[in-house]
Amino acid sequence: MNLDPGWLLLLSISLEVWSVPLDRNATPQEAQPPQEDKQEDNVDTGLYYDRYLREVIEVLETDPHFREKLQTANTEDIKNGRLSKELDLVGHHVRTRLDELKRQEVSRLRMLLKAKLDSTNTQSLQMDHASLLKQFEHLDPHNQNTFEAKDLELLISTATKDLENYDAERHDEFKRYEMLKEHERREYLKGLDQEKREKEEKRMEELKDKHRKHPKVNAPGSVAQLREVWEETDGLDPTEFNPKTFFKLHGQLSCTLLLHDNDILYLSPALYHQLEKVYDPKNEEDDMMEMEEERLRMREHVMKNVDINQDRLVSLEEFLKSTDKKEFNNPKEWDTLDDTKPVFTEAELQRFEAELRTKEEELGRRAESLRQEQDLLKERGKALEAQRREYQQAVLEMSQRKEKQAVEGQPPTGPNGELQFHQEMQKLEDQEVQEAQNNLPAEPPQNLPIHT
Repeated sequence: MNLDPGWLLLLSISLEVWSVPLDRNATPQEAQPPQEDKQEDNVDTGLYYDRYLREVIEVLETDPHFREKLQTANTEDIKNGRLSKELDLVGHHVRTRLDELKRQEVSRLRMLLKAKLDSTNTQSLQMDHASLLKQFEHLDPHNQNTFEAKDLELLISTATKDLENYDAERHDEFKRYEMLKEHERREYLKGLDQEKREKEEKRMEELKDKHRKHPKVNAPGSVAQLREVWEETDGLDPTEFNPKTFFKLHGQLSCTLLLHDNDILYLSPALYHQLEKVYDPKNEEDDMMEMEEERLRMREHVMKNVDINQDRLVSLEEFLKSTDKKEFNNPKEWDTLDDTKPVFTEAELQRFEAELRTKEEELGRRAESLRQEQDLLKERGKALEAQRREYQQAVLEMSQRKEKQAVEGQPPTGPNGELQFHQEMQKLEDQEVQEAQNNLPAEPPQNLPIHT
């Protein structure tokens, strides 16, 4: 879930604080929002410390004192750290659980650091964990065992900084998606013959026309849009619509407007009710990626018109002021993506296609290099296999030759065909030579006198 971290804290508690059973028979002033089963939030913020962030919030919301303080806190109290100081007053079991969560997070980060060092073959006999943990800004590295107010403050400020450019990144991702879709469409049509191409172009145009034919979409945050929710979702008399009562009924609006688009899908029927007029996942002509972009545009529109001080918090005062605007009571019909100018220009598409070609060429070169390496490995494998078979044949021939010689009573031969004698026969020959040498007569003396 991508949202302002201060609101991340407010969200999980305010939904429960402001939500009480709705009496359908009561007057609008007495009506209260319906009880709904709490839906599990599995949407990832994309932060590398997402799980740690969520678990901290879940533990904090179990403490009654912290919940009470959070109910009256504003965004500035959260961001400047004043709310963090309330951590000293939470229950012992909450502090114990937070300490445990922090130790688990520190252990996880240590494992990440070790894996990073191992992957770079960095040898460090004495690793300074405190210094290395300073790379992670969402916790206090100087205190690795207990969760303190400083940790909550760092967690909020770091998440705020990490998510502040989220919307801009989403818009850029959508633009690239649309350019890729258009590129693939053109390439597909280019590969067809004239008759098939004309037929396919006609089919595509019919799908576009079908998508454009949808009920009127009311501008998000306008009186017409809010009245739809009042009547169709809350089941109240449309003639008794009251903005203040509506805000009390939908207190979560002040939070859900700030949420990641997927959260609005079920937390904010006020916006989703308009989206489902245009997009249906069962229809071939409706692109769900475009629905996500539409949802983001709606949220930004509401925040621009309602969040007067741009603190990402919609207060009751701000909401009521927005109802006094001309745009609230006399809104124009909402222009969907089909009614606005394309998200990219032809020049941007050409640059994008050039980028794709460059990447394809690079991938082609890498693929060719890998293919050549594969061919080389295959050739080396064949040579090794031939050598192995040659050795096996030599061993087999040698074994057969020895067996043949043993059958014929011939002395065995060596690997080169030379004869090999038994050690006993060699000893006997050595003994015979020695005995022969011992029995030789002594040489006659030299220069003996001759007697006449």
